[in-house]
This record gives sequence, structure tokens and C-alpha cells, in this order.
Amino acid sequence: MAAEPPLPPPLLVDRDKEATAAQLKSELSRRTERSREQLSELLDWVLCAERPAAEALDWCRSLLAGGDKFEDFCQAVRSYDNATLCGLVWTANFVAYRCRTCGISPCMSLCAECFNQGEHAGHDFNMFRSQAGGACDCGDSNVMRESGFCKRHRVKSSSCVPTAPHDLLVMSELVIPRFIFYLIQYLRDGYSEPDSSSEKDIQKTLQALDPQISFLEDLTKMGGAMRTVLTQVLTNQQYYKDLCCAGSAESTSTKSHEKYLVALKGSGLAFPEEKQSSVSQELALGTSAIPVQEPAGANAPLAQSDSSDEEDQEDRPSVGKRKRVKLSTSAKDQSIMDVLKHKCFLEELLFWTVKYEFPQKMVTFLLNMLPDQEYKIAFTKTFVQHYAFIMKTLKKSHESDTMSNRIVHISVQLFSNEELARQVTEECQLLDIMVTVLLYMMESCLIKSELQDEENSLHVVVNCGEALLKNNTYWPLVSDFINILSHQSVAKKFLEDHGLLVTWMNFVSFFQGMNLNKRELNEHVEFESQTYYAAFAAELEACAQPMWGLLSHCKVRETQEYTRNVVRYCLEALQDWFDAINFVDEPAPNQVTFHLPLHRYYAMFLSKAVKCQEIDLDSVLPDQEMLMKLMVHPLLIQASLSEIHSNMWVRNGLQIKGQAMTYVQSHFCNSMIDPDIYLLQVCASKLDPDYFISSVFERFKVVDLLTMASQHQNTVLDSDHERSMLEGALTFLVILLSLRLHLGMTDDEILRAEMIAQLCMNDRTHSSLLDLIPESPNPKSGIMPGSCSFESVLSAVADFKAPVFEPGGSMQQGMYTPKGEVWDQEFDPVMVILRTVYRRDVQSAMDRYTAFLKQIGRCPGNPWPPYKKRSPLHPSYKGLMRLLHCKTLHIVLFTLLYKILMDHQNMSEHVLCMVLYLIELGLENYPEDDPCDEDIAGPDRCHDSWFPGSSLLCNMRHVINYVRVRVPDTAPEVRREQPASTSSDGHSSTHNSGTAQVFSLVAERRKKFQEIINRSNSEANQVVRPKTSALKWTAPGSTPQLTTVILEVKESMLSLLIKLHQKLSGKSDSYCPPWLGDPDCLVQADLSKYAHGDGVTAVERILLKAAKRSCLNKLSIDEVCRKAAPPVPPKKSSPTEKKTLDKEERRQKARERQQKLLAEFASRQKSFMETAMDVESPESDVAMEIAASEQQVSEPTYDCVICGQSGPSTEDRPIGLVVLLQASSVLGHRRKISEPKKLPTSEEEQIYLEGTCAAVHDVRLTILQRHFKDSSCLQSVSIGWEGGVYVQTCGHTLHIDCHKSYMESLRNDQVLPGFSVDKGEFTCPLCRQFANSVLPCFPGNNLERSPWQSHGHGTKNMRELIKEVEELQEQLGIFPSETNLSKEMEAVMKDIKSATQKKYTDYSKTLGSPDNDFLFMYSVARTNLELELVHRGDHLCSGGASSAGKRSCLNQLFHVLAMHMRLYSIDAEYNPWKKLTQLLPKKGSQASDDERAEVPLLFRDVTSILLIQVLTMPQPLHREHFTCIVKVLYSLLYTQALVAVTIRLGAEDRATWRKSGAHKKSWEALLSFLISELSSGELYQEETEDVTKTSPVAWTSQSIEHHVQQFCLPFLRITTLLQHHLFGTDIPSCQCKERVGPPLTNENVSLPLQHSQNCGAGTGIFLLINASVIIIIRGHRFCLWGSVYLDAHGEEDRELRRGKPLYICKERYNVLEQQWVTHTFDHINKRWGPHYNGL
Repeated sequence: MAAEPPLPPPLLVDRDKEATAAQLKSELSRRTERSREQLSELLDWVLCAERPAAEALDWCRSLLAGGDKFEDFCQAVRSYDNATLCGLVWTANFVAYRCRTCGISPCMSLCAECFNQGEHAGHDFNMFRSQAGGACDCGDSNVMRESGFCKRHRVKSSSCVPTAPHDLLVMSELVIPRFIFYLIQYLRDGYSEPDSSSEKDIQKTLQALDPQISFLEDLTKMGGAMRTVLTQVLTNQQYYKDLCCAGSAESTSTKSHEKYLVALKGSGLAFPEEKQSSVSQELALGTSAIPVQEPAGANAPLAQSDSSDEEDQEDRPSVGKRKRVKLSTSAKDQSIMDVLKHKCFLEELLFWTVKYEFPQKMVTFLLNMLPDQEYKIAFTKTFVQHYAFIMKTLKKSHESDTMSNRIVHISVQLFSNEELARQVTEECQLLDIMVTVLLYMMESCLIKSELQDEENSLHVVVNCGEALLKNNTYWPLVSDFINILSHQSVAKKFLEDHGLLVTWMNFVSFFQGMNLNKRELNEHVEFESQTYYAAFAAELEACAQPMWGLLSHCKVRETQEYTRNVVRYCLEALQDWFDAINFVDEPAPNQVTFHLPLHRYYAMFLSKAVKCQEIDLDSVLPDQEMLMKLMVHPLLIQASLSEIHSNMWVRNGLQIKGQAMTYVQSHFCNSMIDPDIYLLQVCASKLDPDYFISSVFERFKVVDLLTMASQHQNTVLDSDHERSMLEGALTFLVILLSLRLHLGMTDDEILRAEMIAQLCMNDRTHSSLLDLIPESPNPKSGIMPGSCSFESVLSAVADFKAPVFEPGGSMQQGMYTPKGEVWDQEFDPVMVILRTVYRRDVQSAMDRYTAFLKQIGRCPGNPWPPYKKRSPLHPSYKGLMRLLHCKTLHIVLFTLLYKILMDHQNMSEHVLCMVLYLIELGLENYPEDDPCDEDIAGPDRCHDSWFPGSSLLCNMRHVINYVRVRVPDTAPEVRREQPASTSSDGHSSTHNSGTAQVFSLVAERRKKFQEIINRSNSEANQVVRPKTSALKWTAPGSTPQLTTVILEVKESMLSLLIKLHQKLSGKSDSYCPPWLGDPDCLVQADLSKYAHGDGVTAVERILLKAAKRSCLNKLSIDEVCRKAAPPVPPKKSSPTEKKTLDKEERRQKARERQQKLLAEFASRQKSFMETAMDVESPESDVAMEIAASEQQVSEPTYDCVICGQSGPSTEDRPIGLVVLLQASSVLGHRRKISEPKKLPTSEEEQIYLEGTCAAVHDVRLTILQRHFKDSSCLQSVSIGWEGGVYVQTCGHTLHIDCHKSYMESLRNDQVLPGFSVDKGEFTCPLCRQFANSVLPCFPGNNLERSPWQSHGHGTKNMRELIKEVEELQEQLGIFPSETNLSKEMEAVMKDIKSATQKKYTDYSKTLGSPDNDFLFMYSVARTNLELELVHRGDHLCSGGASSAGKRSCLNQLFHVLAMHMRLYSIDAEYNPWKKLTQLLPKKGSQASDDERAEVPLLFRDVTSILLIQVLTMPQPLHREHFTCIVKVLYSLLYTQALVAVTIRLGAEDRATWRKSGAHKKSWEALLSFLISELSSGELYQEETEDVTKTSPVAWTSQSIEHHVQQFCLPFLRITTLLQHHLFGTDIPSCQCKERVGPPLTNENVSLPLQHSQNCGAGTGIFLLINASVIIIIRGHRFCLWGSVYLDAHGEEDRELRRGKPLYICKERYNVLEQQWVTHTFDHINKRWGPHYNGL
């Protein structure tokens, strides 16, 4: 039964809240005990669970304010704000700033206000959209430098702000604790353990609490004084004890306390009850029950349900026995293991925040308090105390993404502060807690490792398919760990703590060997697992990033001890791993894992030890046996990469290729492939070189291929894969021996090499280059992209190519391209191969290199990758070069040279290239102390007879006579005559050779080498497998049988090279030693001329280097050349040169013939195109000068692009032009002023349309309609300035019936995205240009020519012509007969009308008036003529952007318009022609009063009258009649121009001109006459006042003439264009211009669709401000156009991801404007889609 609610205290019965609060406050200030009791009683009543929340909050506000208004109280408290930090808290998607120049911590961020008020000009900053939320760090000197503080937080305000008086906050100190307790009780009552039903209840509880938490948030915003009170309340243990103890008699309080205790139970990482006693003993001894060792006897996979906790771990038999490890601290914080105990409100509040999965409001309240330093420390300790519980809750959460973001939102504020992080590390064992929790978290998803020995393996790895890894649930924990390791003081503690290091290495070993791939040999894998994403992300984030964090603190000699600790425990962990997987010396076949984090930790700390700390490498290396083991798995990865690229893993699906590419990708390479290669380099430098080389070829499975025999059997590799695997092996050796990333290069050299490699593959934008250059993932370690060194290196190696525009309209971004000298001297193919994700990039780099050489004329042929000289090796790694001077490699090189020379199968140019590269590396890196010219073979340690010693220089000239090889019975060698086995020469005897094949010898040596190493270790000695040659290299019972054959060779490497030179050059005796002609060349060899070239050049360079190093080699070369050909000293024109010249001559002739043929073909094509153009565009001006008498011109023929037939357009089967009809408002946006308007960024700056062409014409029509008859008004102006229909064509024609069937097929296919076939939209079948209608071509003779010409030109006078025009106009229009043509003309007229909105066609006052149609039709002609003028650059000069190149369809359009307009007969009474050409008597006033007058001629638009006259005349119109109409209308126009001048003149000016002009005969006389005529009316009286204001300047005759010219020019331009289209006359040249204003780029308004309809007649150009992208709307479709804003490097920043400052790009803006003005959005932009009114 619920308890009764408490009765209200009698004090309240007759008073309101404010009075009560005021009385209590005054009593409290007198400090009476009774007043405290009264307040307590009142709060019991107010903060009762049954009381409505709103009322309780009102009471609290009134009590805090103590009788004042709450707003006044807030103001008063704010005035005592002493905070020096900003601390503004934001949530996800808030736009904030980060300045790397000012930041101490990489997580530093600033709110926009603080950033804008700080001084960050020239800094490396960016704007970003927050992902998880954050807080402003302005004012916090632990996180950022003080120079970056804003003006507000730069002043230490606490010193000058007075302390708040006690009585101001006295009520707060008593009310707030009760309020927080009330809140906690709410949280306790509302919580129930999560399941599907209770989640809704939890959400309800949070919604109900919203006002209370908002109230707390409001308190925090009052500033420092109130935050101090809140801190005191939240951290005071006494308050908590008094209010929260369960001794209260109230059952509600007891109940909530019980719920709280239940919720607390699962809060620790404690073990189940039965284990408790033993665990507590261990804890008492200071040990911790953390499992740190791999399990033994794991025999069942660990499948665990989501509900199970970490506590269950110990009960699982599958995990097996685990050793326990002592942690370093004896007084270990038990809270990691135990149930939580809370001592203050803050701790319980955080506990409930975690239980409720971090509600946003609670998070914001807790963070808003952080500017209070005391609170910050207390809260950080509380957070650490709850850390294990937080992560446990996160692991179970269904909304782990949201929760992760909220956790990091808090932790990043706490752990970015080094001082605070150090304090909690020391006082609260933060590092122990983090590592322990990480272990626990990962332990829940461990499975048995299947690597190597699947049955007996004791190793466990994380299961990448688990949600924990797949969803990156561990991310917040790892992110915090990385954050605290970035602080030196914390990292130092970690590196000093041996127990922590052991635990951490055990944690890392969970990832060692994860996501194992097994090669599918038979069938394609059914399901392609995508777990590799999780695996790579886990290694990078959980292993590599903490590693980089630790490495950044091991940079100086003083930190040697730390590195030694890590290396030591790393090696121990590796040894444990090898033991756990039962690894001896041979890896299991067909398995590979890309994840070896322990190897990589070891490698990177080794590298750092040698590079920065001057540690002797040998002191941190293990014994030889361990080195042999260490090299196996990284080498296996390199071989597997080659296998994957050779398609040997193709049955595993695409994901295996994805892994191979991710492994070398820029974000992973320096944490994966680079350490692997470095570790192999270290192993190679310390192990026996023969052993290492043989291991490489064995891993790459190409041992069997390395035989001198022409045929062989490969037991482990298909012959299809042999070539690519051999190439892979040789390329790997070249990389291994050439790469210096960790072997002595400085950071700047590495950056330069990385940048050059990326730029050589492709030109790069600045941002992609930043992204592709591998950086240390830890921001505090060395080179930062964007730093000074990055920019200076970039400017040194690359040239900037500004953004360009391609003719197709596509826009390029600013690119960086390598400088010429970089290609010449620094292009490094090895680095390119290492860094390419896609193999095609290597080819791309070579193509670009070839193009550069051709450009400078250095290499006419097909160049090979150049040899680049390497930077010197660090002394510690000198042993690496022994690989180049070992017999095994020399045998391989010799064998491969021989095989290539003999054209054996599976040899390629790439193999030869790599072989020569290795030889050259050997010649370049020659051991100084070797006596290269002595020909004494040392004691025959290796008892083989291939080469006398290990010196490459000696071995190059060593002749090998015979080789015994094992070949199949079918091989050609078997049938040859066996040479005498005793034959030998001085250099070498082969008859006693025990070699069955090159590598069986190596196998023996490996066996012996292993035995030597294992002598000391009898246990290991037992498991060494015998490696006899038969067992190793031949499959038992393989067929056909192998036979031993002795092969005669009698070659040395030098002789093979010389023969290869002949083979490559295609000429015998091609090699002539250069020292024969120039003996000095050996003394100071000029190798630069050999730097670039093909294989021939490479061979010459190697021979020159070999001769230069050793005089015996020089003699040997001379001897080989002498045997090949008698010595002929080189003359000026040797026969070889002659041969070359003949060859060149032949080539030249062939080229000339080819050019001639091409020219002939081009001229034919051109003549064909010209005839085709003539047919397709009836408006073109070909053959205009045909005499009037020759009128029998054949009808024009058209080609139908669908059926391919040619023929004329007929009434029955008309042909039409493919056209696009679109509404346009371009004309309406023209303005007189040339200054473009600015884009508005606020309501005040809104752009209004006054002053635009559309607004002016709109006003004009409205005024006319106010005073004159409506039907007359509608024939006095033109419309279409806004929403006018523009018709454009691609110039292709088709039969109308073909078009209909084409549309039907499109309707069925539905293949055009963003096109609506139902609306008639389609693409031209030939050129794929967008279109939506077909304009019929009028049949008859060529309409451009004779019928339009006059019959008796020049014979009639003006009067006769005027009469003829009048008579023609009186003829009635005949309705055309029902033919297919007339139907199509009607149909296209409907299309034209429907192309625009109704509001742009309906201007009449009477609904549905035919005057509307009449006005619309001639206005369409006007719109198209005006737009053509705009496209020509607003003038008819030839220099304008003429549309001559574009096809015009005006002729066909005029025919359609004329046919329809002839149906509207103009009443003879209203026809302006008579008024213009005759003196008509004035009409009487018999018209009724309400009938308005006609529009006077002076008010009419002359161009409109011209179009009406032309389009209503019977067609075809004669040229003389057209000229007559123009002359008559020009008189009217001239008169209008002069009248316009008179209105601008002042009264005095008018009088002057009236007198002076009366006696003259020019325009002055007409002006005088007009002034005297118009003076009688009221026209001048109305205007007098305005004119004096507007035109103070005196009008001269020149200024009047200029004004008249400007007035008449637009009409004359339109007339000229019209004449050009109707009669095909040339356009006269002129030199006048008028400005069209640019388009208004519409701002991002809330309803862009509506806006595009209102402002652009369906075409809208919008800037999406938050994405920096222009979006084009065209009717029902839209497309992303691109951006007109670029950064300093000429790049777009779509979605503002990089957040760098952007600037308007004028060129792009002009392109956008051009496309808008020319209506080419549809043609140029290809990616259109429907917007479904959803933008």
C-alpha cells in the first residue's frame, strides 16, 4: 500500500510562492534553526513523488530566487561569474573548429564564437561537423596555447570578479541537495533491468525527467558562482549520507533504495559467489585475477550468448587453465573487480547516467559543470571509478553506436588534459583499469586459433565475426587509451610498469593470427566473409595506434630502458605464441593471416631503438633460431600477396584481394607491410644469406623452375602461375634490398620518397596526397600532413596545375604533377611497386615516365624502369648486402639469364628487368674489403662447383662449362649427345658435382645450418625434419620419370649479358665496349647517359660498371666480344649505323605514306560532312547568291536518324527536327547595370527583382491595361521575358512516324534514369542529346532561297509596296486541310504551350481570351530571337559568342507559329498598318464611356508589331514586303525615340529645340515638330518636376543622337536576325555591345522547388551552403552540378569534410552562368535524376 503524501505545512496555507520564499530567506539569513526545519518540511511536501513535476520546479525556482523574480536572480548570479574557460558543450552535428597550430592536444576544439574572436590567421585550422559532440577548450591552457585564446577568455577574469554574497546563494545551498536527491529517487524508481518491454519504460522515465534535468542545465549556465554551489552539493559526502541512507521510515524511499541495491549488484567485474573467497584472498595479496596466458587444452569454440557477463569467464572449461600475473601496484583499486560503492551524489548520478545508457541531457549537464576545476577533478575520478562498469554496459547495449559517441564525448574532455590524466593514473590506477577492462572485453569473443597445428594449438584469437569487433564496440575504450598514452607522463608510467607490459602483450597476442585465410583448392567458397574489415580495423586501432603512441615517447637516448622493456616482453610473447601454435620451422601450407601485431611491435621498437636511441642492434636481437622463426610468417605474407595477385586464391572470392589491397593501403601500410619488410631486412642482415635466399624462393614456390633445363616439373605450382610467382619473388628481393624506410632515411627523405611515388602514379589533388601519404597514426609523432615540411617538400617536388575546364564542360580540380627533374633523377619504380594498391598504377607510372622521356627527346623506344641510387645504409644493417654476394643468389641469376637467353617458357621482360636490377645492386653495394681482382677461390666450404667464391665481381666472369640437371624423359636434352663428363677448364670442374639440380644443394645446406643451430637444443633437434633432395623437390611417383642429364653451358654471366644485348638489340655483334673508343670512360664513367633507356641501355650500364670495378672483368668482356667478332675499331659510320639509317628511312617513308592516306581520308570526310550539314540545317547560308531567275531548286532532303532513309518532308509523311522545348527566365533577369549582385546571406540582404527586364515589362503591361483596352494592350507588348519558351535543336531529323515507334520502345524499356517518357522526353537516337518534342519541317522548295526572294526586285516604289502589304493582310487565313503535317503542327504547338506554366501565358483580364494565345505565339518568336542575340554576346559582331556553330530551328518554328497566327484575323479597324501608312479621320465619340481606347502607336512595342505583321502575312513572305514593313516601322521607332528624348528635356531645353529645329531638315526638324505637337497635350505638364531632378545635364545634339541610336539598336538587331533566318542574308558587321546581367544564383531557401518555378520558370540554381555544392533543378529533374567554391589548392570540398577556407572560383562561376544563359544544363550535365518533390 502506497504511503500517504505529506500534508502541506501550515505556513503555506495563505501565502503565494514568492512571499513564502522571501520570508524563508530572511529567516535563514538570521540563521534560525526553526527556519531550516520549515524549509525542510516545505521541500518534503514540494518534492514528493506524487506532486506534478511542473509545480515542483516552479517552487524550486521561487525558493532559489528568495522572493525575487527567477530571471532577476539568474542575472544577479551571472554577474559573479568568475569562470576563465568557455566550456560550451555541443552535441553531434555541431559545427566547430580545430586549430593544430594552437592545440597542445590533438582533440582540442573551439566553438565558432571563440574561434572567430581568436587570432588564427595563417594557422593550420579546419572547420568540422562534430560526430560525437564536444566542448569548447578556449581558456584551458592544458589543452591549447594561450596565444589562441579568444579576447573573452584571454583575461584571467577570476581576479577582477567579486565573490558572490552569502545571502544570494543561501537558499540554493539548501534547496539544490534536496532537488538532486529528488532526481536520484526518480531515476531509482524508474529503472528496471533492460529487456524488450522495459526499454520503453526507461524512455518514459527519461522523458518525464526532461524538465528537471533542463532545470539543472539552466543552473550551470548561471556561471562560476552557481557551479561552485553545485560542485559542493554533488561532491559532499555528508549530504549524500544524510539523504540517501536507507534508514528513512518512508516506504517509497526504502523501495527506491532496494531497487538501487539490486541495480548495483552487477556493477563490478566480480566473479560468481563460489569463487569469491579465493579471489578475495588473491586481492588481499595484491594479485589480480586477470587471465593473461593462452589457454591450454582448449577443445571447444567459445560461443557465448549476449546476456552472459564477464563474470562467467572463469567457469568456461573451453578457456582452460590460465596463469595469473601479478600487477605492479600492491594497493590495487578493487573497484575494477568489486561492486561499486557510492559516497556522493555525483557518483550515483553518473551511475544512473550509465544505467540509462548516457541520455544526452544528462551528459550535457555533467559536461557543463567542467569549467569548475574542483568538479572536474572529482568527476574524472568518479568516471575512472565507473570505467569498468561503463564498458560492461556498453558491451551489452543495443544502441552501442550512440552510447560510444556519448562516452567519448565525456572522456575526451577529461583525458585530453595531461595534468588530470597523470593525476588519475597515479591515484586511481587508470592504466591498470583500462588494460584490465580491454582484456575482459576481448575475452568474451575468443576462439581457438587454427593456425599451423589445428588439433594441438593452445593459442586463442579474437573472432572477427563477433558484434564486438564487427561494430567497433571497443572503440571508445581504445580511443581513451590512445588519448592518455599521448601524454608523456602517463606513457612513461606504462613503459616502466613491467606487469602492465606483460598484460598488454598478452592482449596484443589475442590479435596475432586472427582472421586466418585457408586457400580453397577445389570449389569456390560459398559465402564470402567480410570479417576482414573488422580484423584490419581492430589491428590498426587496438594494436597499432597505441604502439605509435608509445613510440612517440621513445625518441631520445634517455628512454632506452623503455624500448628494451617492450622488446623483451614482445619477444617473450612471440616465443609463447610459437610454442602455443607448435611452430618449428615449416609453416602449414595454404594458410595465411595478415595480422601479426607482435611481430610489428617488435619491428617498430627495434627500428626506433637503432634510429633514435643509439641502441646496439645485436643487444636487442634474439638468437639465430628465433630470427629464423620470426622471418617465416612475414615472408609468408609477401609470398601470399604474390599468390593472390597471380589468381591462385581466386576460389576464395573477392574478399581475399580486398585483404591484399588493404594490407598495402596508405592508412595501413606503415603499421603493416613496412614493419614486416623491415623485420625481414633485419633477419636477412643477421642470418646466413644462402639460407635466406633459398627460403624466399621456397616460399614463393619457384624452386623447381630454377633449373637450366628447358622443361621441369613443379610439384607445388601450376605452370600458369609460375611466371607471376617468379616475378613476385624477384620483385620482393629487389624491394627488400632497395628499401631504406627504416634503414637510415630521415623523416624528410621518407616524406619526399612517399610523395614522389604517389605523384608518379597519377597527378594528385592536395587532399588526396595528404590522404595517401602514410602518417604515424599518433598525431604527436613526427611529420604531420599539412605541416611546414609537407608543404615545402610538395613545392620542391611538384608543380601546381590550376583547375582547368575541358571542352565537354567537365571541371578539373587543382592538381600537383611531378617536376621534370623528379622524373629525371628521383623516379623510383621500387617505391611505386611497394605503394600501389592496384597493379595498374605501376603501369600508369611507367607510361607517364615514358611520356616525359619522349617529351624531352631522351628515349625513342620503350624505356625500362630506371635504376635509382640508394641512400647509404645505417651501419647496423650492413649485413643485408651479403644477400647480393652469396652463391645461391648468383646461381639463380646465372640460371635465369641463361633461361631468358634460351627463350625457356615462363620468362618475361619483367624477370630480366629484376635480374639486371639485382646484379646492378650487387655491383653498386660492393664490400669494400673484398680483393675483387684476385682470382683465388677460398676453401670450398660449401663443396659445390658452381662458383669459386661469394664475390659477385669474380663470379660474373666465372665460366660454367657443364651443369647436371634432372629433366623429364620427354625433354629435348635427353636425346642430345652426352658430352664427356671429364671435360673441364681452369676455372671450374663440374664432373665431380653432386648437384642433381641447383637447389637440392641449397636444401642440404639448409639442413646443415639448422643442425648447427639446434645442437645446443636437443629437444628441438629431434623435430627437425630431414630435408633430402629427393624428399624435398620431387613428388613421389611423379610422372613422367626424371632423368639426369649433363648440359653443356660454357658461359659466364658476362658472356650471357653480352649475348642478351645482341638479343635485345636484334643485331649480332651489337655490343662494342665503350672503352675501345674512349679509354677514359672507365676512369670517370659518365653514367648519366645510361640513366634512361631500354634493356639494351641497362645491359650496357651493368657491363660498364663491372669493367670499371674490375680490370679482369674488362678483359673478360673484351675476350667475349673478340670471340663473337673480330675487333673492328668504331668508325664514324659503321655498317650497324648504316643499317639503322636504312631502317629509319624506311620508317620515315611509311609514316609519310600513312599521313598522306589520313589527309585524303580527312578531306573526303569533310566534303561528306559539308553535304550532310547542307541537308540537315536548312538555315545555313550555302549558295545564297543564286540568281532570282534560277528558281527551279530541288526540294531539300533530310536523313531520318532512325530508319536511315533520305527524302523530302511531305504532307503525308512529314519529317521533323529533334528539339528541346524549355521555359526560360534568362531574359527576365537582364539588368541595365553591369555590376553583379551579391549572394544574400541574411534576410536583410534579400535580392528583389526591381530593375530587371522582367519587372520593367511587367510594370509596362500593367500600366497599359490600367488605361487602355485589354485586347489592344495584349497586341502592344511581348511577353516571355519570364517563362518564355526557348526552342533548341541538335540538328538531327527523323520521320514523325519513326519517332512515335521510338517513343513506344522507350516506354517499354524504361531505361532512361531521370527522364519521363510519358512527358515526351527522350534522347536523340544519334547524338544522345536530351529532347522532348519534334518540330515538323515545312514541305516545299528550299525555304531559305528563292520563294522568299522578290519577283521583280527594285522595280516597285514604296507606295505600291505599302498597298500590296495592306491587301495581303486583308486576305483571310485559310484553315489548313487535315493532313499528317497539320496534325503534327498542332501537336507541337500544344507542346510549346505546355512547356511553360499557365501563369506565363495568361495575361488577359477576361478568362480564356484568344488574345492570350495570339500574344503567346508571337512572343515565342520574340523570345527565341532575343535569346539568340544573348548567345551571340548581345551584338551581331563576328567576335561575339555566336551561335553559328549551333543548329537553329527558327525557320521551322516560324512556319508553325505563322500557320496558327493566320487563324486569328485582326479586325481591319484595329490593324496598325493603316494608321502607320495613311491619315485616318478622327472617330467621333460614339463609343460608350466604359469602352476604353486603343493603345496609341507611340506606346506600342515596335518589335512586337513587326512580328505580328510578319507572322500574319500569307506565307511565303517576299523579301520586298518584309523590307517595306521594316521601313515603315522604323519611322515609328525613330519617332518614339525622339519623343522619349523630349520627355527627358527640361521645359527650357524643349523651347530651345522647338525654335532651333523648325528651320532644319534633319532629325532636329522632326524633334521640333514633335515638341510643338505634344505641347498641346498634358504629357509635359505631369513630367516637369521629375525631369528637372533627373537630368540636370544639358542635352547636346550628339547626346540626343546617341540616345536615339541606343533606343533603335535593339529593334535593328532583331530585324537583322529575322531577315537572316527568313531570307538567308548575311549579318552585317557592327561594333556595338550591351550588357546582360549575370543570373542570380538563388540562395538555399526552404522551398527550392517552388522557388525554381517562381523565379526561373522551372530552372533553378541553388547553393547548398552546408555542402558547398550547386544543385540544378530542371522541372521534375535535378542534378548535382559541382561547386563554385574551391580551396587554396583549387579543390572542391563537398560536404565540407575537410573544412578548409573556400573561395569563389570566377572561372567556374562563369561556366555556370554560361550554361544557364545558353540553356545547356540538359546537354552538359549527364547525371540527372527525378527529385519527386522531395528536395
